[in-house]
Amino acid sequence: MFAARRSASVLARGFATSARVDYKAAVLGAAGGIGQPLSLLLKENPNVTELALYDVRNAPGVAADISHVNTNSLVKGFEQEALQGALEGADVVIIPAGVPRKPGMTRDDLFNTNASIVQGLAEAVAKYAPKALVGIISNPVNSTVPIFAETLKKAGVYDPKRIFGVTTLDVVRASRFLSEIKGLNPKDVKVPVVGGHSGVTIVPLLSQCPAGADVQGEQYKALVHRIQFGGDEVVQAKAGTGSATLSMAYAGARFADALLRGLAGEANVIEPSYVESPLFQNEGVTFFSSPIELGPEGVKKIHPIGKVSAEEEELIKAALPELKKNIEKGVNFVNKA
Repeated sequence: MFAARRSASVLARGFATSARVDYKAAVLGAAGGIGQPLSLLLKENPNVTELALYDVRNAPGVAADISHVNTNSLVKGFEQEALQGALEGADVVIIPAGVPRKPGMTRDDLFNTNASIVQGLAEAVAKYAPKALVGIISNPVNSTVPIFAETLKKAGVYDPKRIFGVTTLDVVRASRFLSEIKGLNPKDVKVPVVGGHSGVTIVPLLSQCPAGADVQGEQYKALVHRIQFGGDEVVQAKAGTGSATLSMAYAGARFADALLRGLAGEANVIEPSYVESPLFQNEGVTFFSSPIELGPEGVKKIHPIGKVSAEEEELIKAALPELKKNIEKGVNFVNKA
C-alpha cells in the first residue's frame, strides 16, 4: 500500500493526471444514488487499479455492471459482512453511505440516521484501513467528519491529515452559477469556498475570483444564497424522489482524483476540504473548510483564507457559531455516556 507503480503517461477524460499511478480505492455506499455514478467515474480514473465497492446490499451487482467498462482496473463488490475485504489495502476510501435528503429536510435532519452509519464505518476503517485517506460525503458533513475523527481517536489511530469532508460540490456550484451570470466557461472560473457544507456555513469568496469581484447588491445576495442552498434547488426539482446525487458524484470523483494525485506526489494539488484546522480554533471551531494542499500523507498544507471583502467577513461571522454547534453535536454523539 502507498507504493506507487508508475507507467507511461496517460490522460483520462475528466481527470488532470499526467502519469499513471496505481492505487486501490474503496467506495462505501456504492449502490446508492451517489455511490453508483461515483463508482463509475472512479472506474475511469487511470490511477485506480483496484476498485472495491461496498454496500449493505446490491454492491456485487453494481460491481459486475461497472466491471464491464473497458478501463484497466479490477472491480470487486462486497456486501453485509464483507466490509473487511473492501477496506484492506485501500489507499483512498470515499464514503457516500447514508440516507438522502427529502423535501423540507435540512442536513441536520439526517443526523440521527447517518451518524450511526458513519460511526460504524469509521470503526471498520480504524480496524482495516487506518492509513487510508478518507473522503466523507455522508451528510451532515459538518458533524459526520467530527464523528469519524472521534471514533478513530477512540481506536488510537486518528491522523488529522487523513480525514476529509468533501465540500467540492460547493466549489463546483459556485463555479457553475457565477459562470452563468458572466457568460464564461465554468472551467475558467475558480471560486474558493470556505467554512462548512450546509446553508450559511458555506461561504463563497467571490472577491478572490476575477469574474466574481464585481458582483454586487441584489445580484451578489442572490448568487451567495444559490450557492449556499443549491442542494434545496435539486431536492425540490426532484419532487421528493432524491437529492443532489449526480453532481455530488462528480464532485466526489473530482476530490478523490485530487487525493490520488497528491498521494502520487504531484505538486500543487489544491482543493478546498473540511478538515481539522487551526484557522478558527481560538473560536472553538476545530474543523473548517479552506483550500488544502494535498500530498502523500494527505494534508500537506492548510492555506489561510486570505483577504476577504466586508460582505464575506460577515458571512464568515455567521458561519462560525453554526459550525461550532455542528461540530459539538458530532463529538457529543461519539462521547455520549
